[in-house]
Amino acid sequence: MSRVPRIRFKGFEEDWEQRKLGEMVEFYNGDRSSRYPNDSDMVFDGIPFINAGDLVLGRVKLDTTNKITEEKYNQLSGAKIQCGDIIYCLRGTLGKNAFVDNFDIGTIASSLVDIRPQKIVGKYLFQVLNSDIEYSQRILNDEGAAQPNLSAKNLYLFDIPIPRDAEQIKIAEYLELLDHLITLHQRKLEKFKIIKKSMLENLFPQNGEKTPKIRFSGFTEDWEQRKLGEIGSVAMCRRVFKYQTTESGDIPFFKIGSFGATPDAFIPKDLFEKLKMKYPYPEKGDVLISASGSIGRTVVFTGKDEYFQDSNIVWLKHDNSIINHFLKYLYSIVKWVGIEGTTIKRLYNDNILKTEVIIPTLSEQQKVSNYLDGLDHLITLHQSKLDKLQKIKKSMLESMFV
Repeated sequence: MSRVPRIRFKGFEEDWEQRKLGEMVEFYNGDRSSRYPNDSDMVFDGIPFINAGDLVLGRVKLDTTNKITEEKYNQLSGAKIQCGDIIYCLRGTLGKNAFVDNFDIGTIASSLVDIRPQKIVGKYLFQVLNSDIEYSQRILNDEGAAQPNLSAKNLYLFDIPIPRDAEQIKIAEYLELLDHLITLHQRKLEKFKIIKKSMLENLFPQNGEKTPKIRFSGFTEDWEQRKLGEIGSVAMCRRVFKYQTTESGDIPFFKIGSFGATPDAFIPKDLFEKLKMKYPYPEKGDVLISASGSIGRTVVFTGKDEYFQDSNIVWLKHDNSIINHFLKYLYSIVKWVGIEGTTIKRLYNDNILKTEVIIPTLSEQQKVSNYLDGLDHLITLHQSKLDKLQKIKKSMLESMFV
C-alpha cells in the first residue's frame, strides 16, 4: 500500500513513514506537587502560568494568563516552556493546543502538557495536531467520564505521518499562510461586529433620551415613543401538524429550531397554497421574529415559498410608519415587556404589542438602516471569506496528509 498524500508539492516522491508521537517529541507535565501555584502566588507582572483558557486560535493569549514570580517559577519541577513548544490540553477541552512563538519562558497548569519537538518539524506537528489525524485518535482514547480526559501515555502512542523534513517544512509553510489569512479575516470580522455593536448603542436613543448620541446631518427632531401595538398587529402562519410534514419535499417548513438556518422539514405544495391563500402569510421584506426559546432572532422574509411554525415565528403587520429594515435593528436592542417563562422563554403577542419603542421620521429611519445594512454587508462578506478559507484549510488538511 502506497503511503503518499493526494496533494503534494513538486519534487517530493518518497513514501511517508508512520511513527509514534512519543518517539519524536519530549513531554513535560505541569507541576502536580505541593508547590503547585495557588491564588496567593499570582502577581500582576511575572512569568506566564498558562491554563487551557489562554489557548486561543492556536496561540497563547499572554494578556489573559495568570502570572507567577520568578522565585515561584524556579520552585516548580514541571514544564519550562521554550519557544517552538506546543501546549496541548489533556483534560476538559481535549486537543485544544497552541504553538509557542511569542514568548520563551513560562509554565503550565496540570491539565496541560508541553510537547517539545525533537525529530519532527514543530510547525508541521502543530498542523497534524489540528487535523482529523489527531481528532480520530483523541476520540478513541478519551478516558473521561464526567470530564473528557486523555493521558500523556495515550498521547505518546498517537500515530503521526512523517515525510522528510524538507516536505514537512513546505506543508507547514503553506498551512501557516492559510492560518494567517484565516486569522486576518477573523480579526476583521470581529472588528466590524464591534463597530456594529457600538453603532447600535449610539444610533438609537438610550436611557429615556429622545435623541441618539450619533446622528446623521440634517436631523434634529426628537424621536417619538410608541407602543408596537400602535404601529401594527402581530401575524402568524396557520398551525402545521407534524404528520403533515416530511423530511424532504416541495416547500421548506421552518420550526423554531431551524429558524434562520437550514430547514429540517417540508410540506406539500398543495397544502402550502391552501394555507397561504386562507391564512396570514408574510410579505416580502417583513421581519420574522422568534417568539419562543431564544427569542428575538430575526429573519427578513425574501419572498421565497416557505412556511413557518405558528405562534413561535411571528411578524408585525404594520401601518408603514416604520421601515422594515429599521424594525430589524430595533428588534436587536428592544427590551420586551413582561417576557414570561422559566426554562423556555416565551414572547406572547401581548408582550410584543405592549412593548414601547422610540422611532424617528421615515427619512432618518432610512439613513440609520442604510448605514447598518452597510455594516451587515461587510460582516457577511468577511464571514463568507472566512468560511471559504476554513473550507480550503479543511480540504488541504485532508489531502496533504496520508
